[in-house]
Amino acid sequence: MQRLTQVLDVELAPAAPHLSLVDARRVEAPDANGLSVLVKYMVPRSGSFSQTVKRQALVRPEGMTGAVVGGFYTLVSTSYPTRAFADPLEALSWLGRPEQESRPLVDELNDLVMQLMGQSPLLSELHRVLRTRLVDASLGDVARELGMSERTLQRRLREAGTSFQSELNTVQVRTAQTLLLESDAKLTAVAVEVGCASLQHFSGLFRKMTGESPSAWRARHRKTP
Repeated sequence: MQRLTQVLDVELAPAAPHLSLVDARRVEAPDANGLSVLVKYMVPRSGSFSQTVKRQALVRPEGMTGAVVGGFYTLVSTSYPTRAFADPLEALSWLGRPEQESRPLVDELNDLVMQLMGQSPLLSELHRVLRTRLVDASLGDVARELGMSERTLQRRLREAGTSFQSELNTVQVRTAQTLLLESDAKLTAVAVEVGCASLQHFSGLFRKMTGESPSAWRARHRKTP
């Protein structure tokens, strides 16, 4: 988060007045400490940003994480118009960009992000689909939503050095981390929400992926700075 605040300096003077698009779709598990760093950065600079930013659109992720990210503007007041969107094309439309310019821009942005993350577009799309169907995720249903056969999806995942089950487990744990951090839900409820058959199954998976039990992880990340 501290490195992100350094990048945001590019919007300050001597930058010319401009429209700003902040793409936060890939934020997966924001925590209170990270949000605090961002707020502390923005508050004393709000006047400086108002001199160069004419309007700012924030593209948020889906689900509870999106609600947290989208609520950023309730913590930081700005003198320029701001708005959160789930769809980057809607965000660009609000910024005044015509659709024929917006689609190539979003495609270019997605490609750049995937290159920097070292993640293939396939895994990005797979994670997006899995996040919406963790409770009943199946290889067949997910493959159909991605527009390919089960065999093709399995082959492409093998070529990427992973598997459907491995990526499902990754999304389950990342979603659980968000729930543990941003809600007071009991562990049993979190286990059900991410599609685990039992609390024991959930705890074992979480410990395997993070090295900590769910309760220990929640306690450590909820500590204030």
